[in-house]
Amino acid sequence: MHTIRSFIAIPLAGEVQRAARKIARELQSEKDGMKWVPEDNLHLTLKFLGDVVDREIPQVCKVIRESCQSTVPFELEFEGTGGFPDDERPRVVWAGIISGGDFLVELVKRLETGLASLGFKPEPRDYRPHLTLGRVRSGSASPDVVEKIKRFKRRRLGILPVDQVRLYASFLDKEGTTYNVMDKILFGANADDFDDDDDVSQM
Repeated sequence: MHTIRSFIAIPLAGEVQRAARKIARELQSEKDGMKWVPEDNLHLTLKFLGDVVDREIPQVCKVIRESCQSTVPFELEFEGTGGFPDDERPRVVWAGIISGGDFLVELVKRLETGLASLGFKPEPRDYRPHLTLGRVRSGSASPDVVEKIKRFKRRRLGILPVDQVRLYASFLDKEGTTYNVMDKILFGANADDFDDDDDVSQM
């Protein structure tokens, strides 16, 4: 039995991708206690699936398509940084979404419902739209990171047009983690379309 470590996400592009990379670099400092997401791997995760049996991938793709058929293209506006569970003791450092998040919440609800029918465990907490930039390795983030989170609270990252989600496979080797696109699902009436040019790409 072969399994594929998989997740569902929205790719970054344009001004938001450039701004996210820039702010991620500015947040970092020596011995900051963080594991930062590599710039090329930044993406907006909707659902982490874990190890999926390869023969189940078509069923997962079908659920994603069904979830996307009632979704229309929308825009997400990104601004500022913050931390979970809070800014003073962040375990996760993120970039915020100040507009368009309601569309994401509804889409994730449909994904969770559909995937639960395949046996995937629903997330125990409500989905909170955000772009993960880094996670604490152990202990806590350095005071420098906490100070920068506050300093960048109103930093504008831009607007991201969203018209699709992607199912990714994650592979870890000696060079690091790479992501391959297994499926690209467009919103609305085009949810059954697939662009063969994107079937394998690294984020």
